[in-house]
Amino acid sequence: MERLQKYIAACGVCSRRKAEEYIAEGRVSVNGRVVTEMGFKVGEDDVVKYMGRVILPEEKKVYLIINKPEGCVTTVSDDRGRKTVMDCIKGIRERVYPVGRLDYNTSGLLILTNDGEAANRLSHPKHNIDKVYVAAVQRVPEPAEIFFFENGIYLDGRKTAPAKLEVIGEEPPTLKITIHEGRNRQVRRMLEEIDNRAVSLKRISIGKISLGNLKKGKFREMTEEEINYIKHC
Repeated sequence: MERLQKYIAACGVCSRRKAEEYIAEGRVSVNGRVVTEMGFKVGEDDVVKYMGRVILPEEKKVYLIINKPEGCVTTVSDDRGRKTVMDCIKGIRERVYPVGRLDYNTSGLLILTNDGEAANRLSHPKHNIDKVYVAAVQRVPEPAEIFFFENGIYLDGRKTAPAKLEVIGEEPPTLKITIHEGRNRQVRRMLEEIDNRAVSLKRISIGKISLGNLKKGKFREMTEEEINYIKHC
């Protein structure tokens, strides 16, 4: 239970002080009855109206980063009983959703939020946001294969956007790959097109958001700087 004026402020109607004025003026009703009492308290089952319109608390916006482990699906639930990314964020009360996806055997950076506008900004191709992966592969690609990879590969009849491939290790062969899209199993399929295979694949950044030293299977809340970035990227 909470005081009516606090509830009104939480709904984004006005400040708490202004809400007290509206209550005194008879603009607020609870369960069909006008309330003018300042100490009146409401619970989650009460129907509160301001000027005849039902008001509800604004949803708290939540922005999370997880280090998705392998063997985990990027869905809210799974009808096959597999572990989902939601198992990594136990204790978060708000309903959040993954932005984009990582396939079952890929680990690394995944963003979850209930801010639909920010999610659309991150996932829309027109914003050209870098998605950076580190891949352990079967072999170091030849220069001609790197050129072919970077200039776009046809997947399902449609050419991928220009990408970047950098060899960062030779024993074992390790690549740093940057793409701007999010097609199904895109990095793995692009590697297959140059006769190579990802032994392991991990996403380390999305735009200016980096995984850092976050442990596998763990999550953290975004910093204010990171939230501002995804809201305006």
